[in-house]
Amino acid sequence: MSDLTVSFVQAALQWHQPEANRAELTRLLSQLSFSSDIIVLPEMFSTGFSMEAEALAEPVEGPSLAWMREVAARHDSVVTGSLMVRDDGRFYNRLFWVRPDGTYSHYDKHHLFTFAREQDTYTPGTALLLEEWRGWRIRPLICYDLRFPVWSRNSAEQPYDLLIYMANWPAIRRTAWMTLLRARAIENLAYTLGVNCVGMDSQGQHYAGDSALLDMKGEYLVEVGNHETSITRTLRRNELDAYRRRFPALQDADPFTLL
Repeated sequence: MSDLTVSFVQAALQWHQPEANRAELTRLLSQLSFSSDIIVLPEMFSTGFSMEAEALAEPVEGPSLAWMREVAARHDSVVTGSLMVRDDGRFYNRLFWVRPDGTYSHYDKHHLFTFAREQDTYTPGTALLLEEWRGWRIRPLICYDLRFPVWSRNSAEQPYDLLIYMANWPAIRRTAWMTLLRARAIENLAYTLGVNCVGMDSQGQHYAGDSALLDMKGEYLVEVGNHETSITRTLRRNELDAYRRRFPALQDADPFTLL
């Protein structure tokens, strides 16, 4: 099978300014010098991590999804990121997986961040998303999901190759972010990508970035600091397959069923 090229954007999100954020992300994406198979954006990329869904949530077929479709078509790439949406009278922190032909899938954040009372505004998702794209199987998740290894668990029966977390992860807990990304990569024998934002929101919360791409051994392939950037890297299929043959730990994992 072929390799997979992944790009991600670490941006300083402007609080509650969807048009400005889409414009800035467009600018950062224009700096990509290589074509990509997948482009990954931060959590709530259009607004920052906000509970003001009543005022800011978009309909499912809103302007941010339309923008994602334009970007996907322009780059011939899947584009994925989350935003607040209103669907059937409820609010969701929803991840969209948008393909170049305009079709899409979605995943609603399952683990809502009770420390910030996210559960008072948003409805939790109940189903995982597993996407197959250009010969790779990919599991995209959102921020706080990173802390819960059962929800992220890979399996020998239906393995994924790339695990993605998009986040607004505060600097005060950056050690947990970096440690858990490495743990998820090692235990799941998968490439793992964490995409965070930088800067400070209107609530005084500081975001240090630390976006990172790790291989299936937990070794860093990319480790970004606290500045805005867009990065592209290629994931090697033969290296992933060879490592799993040499060290088939997924075959020894405990069986379980998520209810």
